[in-house]
Amino acid sequence: MATPDITIRGAGIFGLSIAWACVQRGAGVRVIDPNGAGSGSSGGVVGALAPHVPENWNAKKQFQLESLLMAARFWAQIEAAGGVRAGYARTGRLQPVADDHALALAQGRQAGAATLWQGQADWSIVARAGAWAPKSASGQLIFDTLSAHLHPRRACDALVAALAAHGVAVEPDGDEAGQVVWATGVAGLDTLTRNHTRLVGAGVKGQAALLEFDAQGAPQLFTDGLHIIPHMDGTVGVGSTSERAYTAPDTTDDQLDDIIARVRTALPVLAEAKVIQRWAGARPRSRSRAPMLGAWPDRPGHFIANGGFKIGFGMAPKVADTMATLLLDGRNTIPAGFEVEASL
Repeated sequence: MATPDITIRGAGIFGLSIAWACVQRGAGVRVIDPNGAGSGSSGGVVGALAPHVPENWNAKKQFQLESLLMAARFWAQIEAAGGVRAGYARTGRLQPVADDHALALAQGRQAGAATLWQGQADWSIVARAGAWAPKSASGQLIFDTLSAHLHPRRACDALVAALAAHGVAVEPDGDEAGQVVWATGVAGLDTLTRNHTRLVGAGVKGQAALLEFDAQGAPQLFTDGLHIIPHMDGTVGVGSTSERAYTAPDTTDDQLDDIIARVRTALPVLAEAKVIQRWAGARPRSRSRAPMLGAWPDRPGHFIANGGFKIGFGMAPKVADTMATLLLDGRNTIPAGFEVEASL
């Protein structure tokens, strides 16, 4: 291939999405990952694209809102280019309302969403029963129409196929040329920490499972700290744990057994659903808890895109656009709390 304008190290959701945004703008791109696309935390099975609550608004929540609103067009273009489905669907989310205090909070957030979500989505309080609804002590549920979901592994495959249609493959190794983006997840955070005086970020292990149950088109559920995602391929993703201390990042154990048991109790319709995949991976959490985007200090021509802990897929469309703008136009539109220096 011709000498690329951009070299991206790391083929998780951030690396692949940035590559796609740069290719769309006509840049030559090389993607390098010795382990292949989606080999780390981006190859999971849950895929909740859910917003922060519409209150105490800040730059992080605004960035996420814009990204979630970009997602339908973003994934439709990728699927059209490569012919592989990402499993994206914006079917909303149901959450139980525990008591009168929680109901008052939900009512305040309903008013907040009406303003902060700019008429693009609703946060409402509903009474809904049926097999696909979480138990609610108050009899009330929160339903928001901003939440969407996708299948993480399939979404990475869709990006790989779209890039391939533009002549870009994920290579196991290669020389760096042009500007270099380091989207290397937990390994990248470890490297930054080793070269710094304090912890920059670390991996937080998550365990999740895929169940055989067809609830296509239903809302995702969030109850008892559990994400229950009805994928568009007739499976349901459930999870996840958050483990700061772990021995092996990619092994499952009785903590996942507990997740599955809690899911079956929370949603009895899944009581007999077959477990068809168990998954574990370490997700990159920056010290600031926000994504780390921008120039790598003291390394001219090198950039960082990392720290998408739990929200990486939801943030990906906006992260990709923001990084492409920085790399190709030289314009820095990164929110102050997301800049690399915020975690150093």
